[in-house]
Amino acid sequence: MTKSRLEAFSDGVLAIIITIMILEIKAPESTEWHSLLELLPKFLSYILSFIYVGIYWNNHHHMFQAIKNGVTGTILWSNLGLLFWLSLIPVATAWMGEHNFEQNPVILYGFVLLMNAVSYWILVKLIIKNEGNSSHFAKAIGNDLKGKLSVIFYILGITFSFIRSEFGILFYAIVAFMWLIPDKRIEKLYKS
Repeated sequence: MTKSRLEAFSDGVLAIIITIMILEIKAPESTEWHSLLELLPKFLSYILSFIYVGIYWNNHHHMFQAIKNGVTGTILWSNLGLLFWLSLIPVATAWMGEHNFEQNPVILYGFVLLMNAVSYWILVKLIIKNEGNSSHFAKAIGNDLKGKLSVIFYILGITFSFIRSEFGILFYAIVAFMWLIPDKRIEKLYKS
């Protein structure tokens, strides 16, 4: 299979994920301003999840642009694993927003984010295996400090959510902010 088919399929799935998330936010029945405030937890959950899906879409795009050797069956399955975990974001987002960031929904949300990070890491490792340890892609990824920190922060977020769910949200937001800062590792490949 060509990488362009994999990218097109992945883009479609990610677009559907974003669409499902926004469809979870229903317009208020009342025309009073306070009814909009009742939507605030759902909207904040949506914003955080939209950012996460956008980060994955952006990094996925750059990663597959860097592939030179095509995709293997293991890369295809690994990509499907990533898409599986990404497809659970709308459920976790809706539950968290519907229940005002209570403990269990925040813990589930963190677990879904953690599994997304793990499945993305597996995909990166399989691509490096396919491209070679001395490939430009492998060199661009390097020791992947941001990826490792993300996993640590997700685990901390899940753990601290057992104390207060706000701590979990803080850790998840920190990871999103870390990845919003442009990551030039793979973009540099295009210039070399």
